[in-house]
Amino acid sequence: MVFRFILFAFSLILLSSCAEKDEVNIYSSRHYDTDMQLYDNFTEQTGIHINLIEGTSDELIERIRNEGINSPADIVITVDAGRLWRAKEAGILQQHESEYLDSVIKPELRDTEGYWVGLSERVRGIVYNRERVNSDDLRGYWELAEPEWEGRICVRSSNNIYNQSLVASLIESRGEEAVEEWAAGLVNNFARSPQGGDTDQIKAVAAGLCDVALANHYYLARLMQSTQQQDREVAEKVGIYFPASEFGGVHVNISGAGIAANSPNRENAVQFLEYLATEDAQLLFAVGNNEFPALDNVEIPGVLGEFGKYESDAVNVASYGTNNPAAIRLMDRVGWR
Repeated sequence: MVFRFILFAFSLILLSSCAEKDEVNIYSSRHYDTDMQLYDNFTEQTGIHINLIEGTSDELIERIRNEGINSPADIVITVDAGRLWRAKEAGILQQHESEYLDSVIKPELRDTEGYWVGLSERVRGIVYNRERVNSDDLRGYWELAEPEWEGRICVRSSNNIYNQSLVASLIESRGEEAVEEWAAGLVNNFARSPQGGDTDQIKAVAAGLCDVALANHYYLARLMQSTQQQDREVAEKVGIYFPASEFGGVHVNISGAGIAANSPNRENAVQFLEYLATEDAQLLFAVGNNEFPALDNVEIPGVLGEFGKYESDAVNVASYGTNNPAAIRLMDRVGWR
């Protein structure tokens, strides 16, 4: 009898330790005030408490790998599909199924095997100097390799994941051989050696150091809304152009998330992902961090509305990861430093 009681008590303890808690542990490489508001809103709506660990994408991937099967991580959040691919390849994510996510998030914004999902869109536009470039003369990324743009283009380093993903996307739609020829032409048209971040490229265009630059749209949106007058003056001197579908469409990247491989609170994790794909959460991505919603039915407010609608290149963002190694080698071969 005593043995049976001990065995029964041990079973209860074991079941209790395996049961999910009213929490979800998030490992995020995003560092935005908007995200904290998203977390607070989720907790208020569900009663599920959020524990947050922040770091760079590579730091978090390595941390989860080191934690192994005992990792408390439930959700991994990062920016750029290429980084989500790295997390998948590192074995720190698991497949998940959600009829809701499948119904509201376009297939091209999701991993083809269900390991992660895109939750906001980041558009890589062509920023141009309003005095020196007529927007009607702009076409697509492909045309920036033509001789007319020699010495007129600013862009950041090939080490940057945003540029790697752009090249990876072009490889998916055009083929590696054609993209290498394009990249060589683009490098030939650089106004200066790649340097700085996207904001630096925008400022260089405004200063007349180059006529056009590649930059994600939200960097310009931040300058437009800055409390600093000099930032707003920079924004007034430039425009942003999104290539139309007849020129290949605009390159769309994402912020996204997946469920950690050893998630101890898996149901809560799925619930959190589904919450981020609600209209209210999507509106916060847009208003708070100038990211375009991943849902088509969300009204685009403020500065994002001023940018206007865009036509995606319709390339599945998962290809940015699979083509990333080829993109890096290609950029190195053509001298894109």
